[in-house]
Amino acid sequence: MVKNLSIIIFLLAMVATIVLADLIFFRHHFWERLMSNIGIVLIYISIYLVFIKNS
Repeated sequence: MVKNLSIIIFLLAMVATIVLADLIFFRHHFWERLMSNIGIVLIYISIYLVFIKNS
């Protein structure tokens, strides 16, 4: 149960990061926004694989 809760909090943090970056920095820049969103997701996936999956 604790692991499921940590995954949910982790996903909410990822969504919040993507939304805030979109609103603050990349409002009218489609390709830059797409590339930054992909980069943010890749960073969160790597953090998940290193820290959360092994715990």
